[in-house]
Amino acid sequence: MRASAVGLLAALVVLGACVAAERPAPGNEAARMRALRAARVWREPARPIASADLAANPEGPDTFGRDEDVSCTFHLHPSEGWSPKFTCALPSGEELKVKYGHGNAEVFAEVAATRLLSALGFGADRMYVVRSVKCQGCPLHPYPKVPFLDAVERNEGREVTFDVAVLERKMPGRSIRGATTEGWAWFEADRIDAAAGGASRAEVDALRLAGVFLGHWDNKASNQRLVCLDEGAATDACASPFAYLQDVGQTFGPRSVDLDGWRRAPIWADAATCRVSMKDLPYQGATFGEARIGEAGRRFLGDRLRQLSHAQIVALFAGARFPQLLGRPPANRDVEAWAQVFEDRVRQVADRPPCPP
Repeated sequence: MRASAVGLLAALVVLGACVAAERPAPGNEAARMRALRAARVWREPARPIASADLAANPEGPDTFGRDEDVSCTFHLHPSEGWSPKFTCALPSGEELKVKYGHGNAEVFAEVAATRLLSALGFGADRMYVVRSVKCQGCPLHPYPKVPFLDAVERNEGREVTFDVAVLERKMPGRSIRGATTEGWAWFEADRIDAAAGGASRAEVDALRLAGVFLGHWDNKASNQRLVCLDEGAATDACASPFAYLQDVGQTFGPRSVDLDGWRRAPIWADAATCRVSMKDLPYQGATFGEARIGEAGRRFLGDRLRQLSHAQIVALFAGARFPQLLGRPPANRDVEAWAQVFEDRVRQVADRPPCPP
């Protein structure tokens, strides 16, 4: 009994230190607003859209192979999200987020959504599909939303293998925070000003329309990240701010990876006026509200979606392992059916009369 009490006390001490370390320092709200006003939201993709490999992990010297078994060490970090995940440190010391589980839709949706956004030229985190993650010291079922349990159940002498898992790296850049706000809400997107060096109205509209295309309804401010791309920039100054959709695991249908729900969710709330809304999705679309898309923004996104071939679209869903998600109807496992719904949504964007002024 005494040993259990000592173990519990140790877990509480570790948890308290972890929570204290996790609290981000408050930022400067005026600096955040200046950065948002000058933020870009799109840049020319590294590869031409028509040649993007949507089945492959993100490129780079630090990438992971799809057949790789990745070893790491469990680090206790609380999380705001509800999905099963944990933080793990590679032998190099780099900490990555690991999302796992056959029934965790974010494991599948976030891979597909980030690969699509990145291929089109929008910002995105980097999600890596691997064969397994071997976590030293992990609880059997890590769940940082309840960090007390992870603190109690972690075991440094145990290795736990997760065979349906993805690794997440944030898009490079220093996070820009306000005094009380992290990221940016959709109702702030109109503050982006091309005259201040920010994205054009067409680019902002295209990003907004891409959010509707994906059904990105979990869009609270902390799920839209604002970063400074300048290396070594001062804390309150940034010459190259960039705004992007950070946490896109709740996409492809109201339940996430929900084929029938995604098929039934229209692109346009009012096609005649090019009005978009997410009010029929969970949380009434969170911060999205309603907006009208300009013709230049519609063409901007439609022209880029049109460059994707049928084979690329099928590869997107196959590479994200959509057929492996449990707890969905059999049709959900058909990547051709997913490609057909994708292409129908492309037609709703690209094959329609011009949006009114």
